[in-house]
Amino acid sequence: MAHPVDVHVGKRVRHRRWLVGMTQQQLAEEVGIKFQQIQKYETGANRVSASRLWDISETLDVPVSFFFEGLDVSDAAETLSEQLPADLLGDKEAMELIRSYYAIPENQRRRLFDLARVLSDVA
Repeated sequence: MAHPVDVHVGKRVRHRRWLVGMTQQQLAEEVGIKFQQIQKYETGANRVSASRLWDISETLDVPVSFFFEGLDVSDAAETLSEQLPADLLGDKEAMELIRSYYAIPENQRRRLFDLARVLSDVA
């Protein structure tokens, strides 16, 4: 059985890869491994070594700490997927929405964010 931290890190790798619009094959080529290994990392089936996580963070342009964000250190069994509604990161529509959001210029994105907050408060 996969360790909850490995599952969390794998989901964060997948999440970031999706946000930047990169395929598993592209990430694997950049890091110098086969895409099947990326699949295993993303599911938590295989543990990512520190040096490989460093390479992935460089390729995806995030700090290594990004992959641990949202992890409850007091209870490692509580993974990101358990904190969010049912498999939000696995929902293709949600991921496309997030990717599109980050493609918007920052000043317009901030205004869209403010509008969304106002609309959600009204609902």
